[in-house]
Amino acid sequence: MSSAVWALLGASVLWGTSGTAASFLGGAVSPLAVGASTMTIGGALLFALSARGSIAALRIPAARSWLLLGAGGVVIYPLAFYSAMDLVGVAIGTLAALGSAPLFAAILERTIERRRVTRRWMLGAATAIAGVTLLVIGSSGARGSENGDGSVGAGIGLGLLAGASFALYTYCSRRVIALGVPSRDTMGAVFGLGAAPLSVVLALTGAPLLAGPVTMSIALYLALGPMLLGYMLFGRGLRGLRSSTVTVITLLEPLVATLLAVLIVGERLTPVGWAGLALILVGLAVVSTARRPSIGV
Repeated sequence: MSSAVWALLGASVLWGTSGTAASFLGGAVSPLAVGASTMTIGGALLFALSARGSIAALRIPAARSWLLLGAGGVVIYPLAFYSAMDLVGVAIGTLAALGSAPLFAAILERTIERRRVTRRWMLGAATAIAGVTLLVIGSSGARGSENGDGSVGAGIGLGLLAGASFALYTYCSRRVIALGVPSRDTMGAVFGLGAAPLSVVLALTGAPLLAGPVTMSIALYLALGPMLLGYMLFGRGLRGLRSSTVTVITLLEPLVATLLAVLIVGERLTPVGWAGLALILVGLAVVSTARRPSIGV
């Protein structure tokens, strides 16, 4: 496998820990506060690490519109993602978000670039998404409907919104990188722009995060681990792969999140769900071992 694939796998493992870590914050911390703090702190750090290059990227007319559009996805994603997990649990929330992202990414590529998806991508993506579907069935069957059918529906809907926004900023970032902007500068610009409006949400909702050393430590981990390091690796992966391929490889995240939810949080998984895990691994293997495509646009 290429170094880009390994970078994405590393990012996915880090992201997969975020739901489990957030579950220990307690009910006093709202999911909006979790999402806003993670992306605000992490985004500000990403920008600080490449401030000169990120500002230069914003001055490129062809890149600016993509960076602004991608920043919109950055704002929506954490708020929808953590709200989905709050309503339906770590496993299902993550699965709905990341499981839908490859479809949204393929739609963007097809609509904007008129790209045809390859048969290998379709096979791998279909296998992995089938696995995600089985995971949702297996997780929801074990979890039950303790929050009510309305909450489950709302949670899955927010997960789909998170998946669409993840695909959006992935696609926009790849477009900027394809213009010749270094991946670190691209990540700094798009997440730095997204951090600005999210800082307002953090100011309004983030007080409970300062309640004690435990909540502060978890918030710091989410910002430095899954966010800062995770998206540095993510940017490296975007340099060599199409966004539709990237979003399939990152289906490793819901697999990691589900395993941690079962082993640590105490969520349960039926045999159908375990079969879904196996299918995700097969789908990832098919996509990640495909011949490296061109990223030209």
